[in-house]
Amino acid sequence: MILEMKVPSPGESITEVEIATWLVEDGDYVEKDQAIAEVDSDKATLELPAEASGTITLKAEEGDAVEVGAVVCLIDTDAKKPEGNEAPKEEKKEQAPKTEAPKQVASETKTYATGSASPAAKKILSEKGMDSNSISGTGKDGRITKEDAVNAVPSMGTPTGGNRGTSRSKLSMLRRKVAERLVEVKNTTAMLTTFNEVDMSPIFALRSEYKETFKAKHGVSLGFMSFFTLAVVRALEMYPAVNSMLDGKEMLSYDFCDISIAVSGPKGLMVPVIRNAENLSFRGVESEVKRLALRARDGQITVDEMTGGTFTITNGGVFGSMLSTPIINPPQSGILGMHNIVERPVAIDGKVEIRPIMYVALSYDHRIIDGKESVGFLVAVKEALENPAELLMNNDVKKALEL
Repeated sequence: MILEMKVPSPGESITEVEIATWLVEDGDYVEKDQAIAEVDSDKATLELPAEASGTITLKAEEGDAVEVGAVVCLIDTDAKKPEGNEAPKEEKKEQAPKTEAPKQVASETKTYATGSASPAAKKILSEKGMDSNSISGTGKDGRITKEDAVNAVPSMGTPTGGNRGTSRSKLSMLRRKVAERLVEVKNTTAMLTTFNEVDMSPIFALRSEYKETFKAKHGVSLGFMSFFTLAVVRALEMYPAVNSMLDGKEMLSYDFCDISIAVSGPKGLMVPVIRNAENLSFRGVESEVKRLALRARDGQITVDEMTGGTFTITNGGVFGSMLSTPIINPPQSGILGMHNIVERPVAIDGKVEIRPIMYVALSYDHRIIDGKESVGFLVAVKEALENPAELLMNNDVKKALEL
């Protein structure tokens, strides 16, 4: 029986995928549920499992764009599994005795290889930054003479002698879609960015005191993302316009906080969503961040896990970014950018002190979010991060951390 394997639908609104990599070769025997290919959609990279055991015949090549429902391979389910994996050993062939080539008698007449240059010519070419292979010689047997070197004209531009090769590779469907969406955001939204700075000393102190106990009890680290996520949730509840989207001539607001977390995966930027973050504790946020980050890293993230966020947090600080203007993740209306933490001199009660400072940025769609709301939102985030015990933990740190 010949089974036709068709491309399954990775999610709503996706009509085609791209064969990123075949994990098997034409004619291989495959087992049922074995991953046979990786396919790219405009939202994620997914594995394609074999629907049955048998010999496979590929009907599409890597890089091909195929419609959902199209046949990409055939599986002969009547084929028997080959026994053993060892290839037949080749018989050793007797090597013919080596015979020495007859020695050639050197000619008394000295000849030069084409493109060789006289010492004087080499010096002149070196001063011009030119290579002897770049010009033709007029001397005997193509030898480059001094006159050839004097008359040679170097090519325009600074000669480097280095490699000047180029390479060309096709962008994955996911990367092409990301590029289209980023350009679309710049062209269709009134995007603006406001900035502030956060003194991270209070969070440093809490993490220093409780991180070991927290990890020992919950199995996850007490990182910065839980503080930022819960600070964002608090600010979204104070400024609901930031937790809204433009839908035609209407503003669609949400009474829940689905926070998208931008993470870097092997196929590029992934943005999995923490659902109902307003109901999560510090442990809940850290556990969910770890779970989603691992799935993104291992290429197991699904389209559903990256769909439907209402606000995004991105952390360029892990790569060393000091300051940036993050681009909104459509159709959302706001994104918070975190950056690296650097010790900087700041004025505290009239005195200069060295504090760990992070610059934060809020990019927002000015069509539905006014300056007052955007600035107020970012200030609320700053206040919560600089006073987490009171504003995020209700003055009971151990209870908030479930210790």
